Amino acid sequence: MVHGLHQVRLEMPIERVWEFISDVNNWAPLVPGYIEHEIINNQRSIWKLHGDGVIRKTVNLKVDIIEWNKPTDIAFRLSRLNEASIGTGYFKAITLTDFTVEMSGYLNISLKGIIGQMVNPVLNTVIPTVGKEFTEKVAAKMLERNKEKLTV
Repeated sequence: MVHGLHQVRLEMPIERVWEFISDVNNWAPLVPGYIEHEIINNQRSIWKLHGDGVIRKTVNLKVDIIEWNKPTDIAFRLSRLNEASIGTGYFKAITLTDFTVEMSGYLNISLKGIIGQMVNPVLNTVIPTVGKEFTEKVAAKMLERNKEKLTV
């Protein structure tokens, strides 16, 4: 099991954080290697990603939202199409003050079988970096949108 956890502080109310993370369309394009995604329903989407690092391959992932807890967190499960789950993740926000939130982004990947034996050691170094990059991109986009709302 390979995982990465990254936390950022955001100067905005928790409602603005929820407004962003509760819509997959806002954060799917920020995933490293993103090509496109399709919304199947309000809890499932299919993401097409291309790895440019150690794994140079295009994959289609099924992303199922498994938990919505307004306004603090959203959790999801990742699966290869027609295969078992390969991971989970979440965004969790904690109010520090009325206008300061600490948001955590978490990603956990676990590949099984022979492929897992070969790839998991590499993922040990990649997943924490990917998780940090993804969480920071989401935070930057949230701050950008929050600033736009304040100037309108």
